[in-house]
Amino acid sequence: MEIQLHDKQFVPFISTEELDWAIAKMAKQVADDMGNETPVFIGVLNGAFMVVSDFMKHYKKPCEVSFIKMASYDGMESTHEVKQLIGLNQDLTGRTVVVIEDIVDTGNTVEELYKLFSAKNLKQLKFATLFLKPEAYKKDIKIDYIGIEIENRFIVGFGLDYDGLGRNLPEVYQLK
Repeated sequence: MEIQLHDKQFVPFISTEELDWAIAKMAKQVADDMGNETPVFIGVLNGAFMVVSDFMKHYKKPCEVSFIKMASYDGMESTHEVKQLIGLNQDLTGRTVVVIEDIVDTGNTVEELYKLFSAKNLKQLKFATLFLKPEAYKKDIKIDYIGIEIENRFIVGFGLDYDGLGRNLPEVYQLK
């Protein structure tokens, strides 16, 4: 079923079942890699709130979770400038941090987060994303956990928005 958000039409792209499978797969991979460690998961707001919520349901080992708010989009276009709107206040020295993103396309946010966390004396820093657009991602920073690779198309739903709308959709739609 097509939906309209503002002036754009979107068509179904990824079902709730596929999303759940991809997130469960990522959570298992992270859990297997962490061993007995208690990682700190950092969700990137606003988009990753649903990903982080479902990830936590699948991650069965001890962990901590926090959030950081970054902004790099205006409507459907990347501004190519990333702003930190809400930051971290906790000491992460010697800890393993896994940043959880909703989507990685240009990689500008990943690059800014890498710079930010590199100054925190972490044991290790890893990146997880529900969606990766390999055609658009040109950075040298490794994305350690990938739920689903997608073509370079504009998508909404499951936390992703178009000018504020669509974040609440339980599945993902792509621009028609």
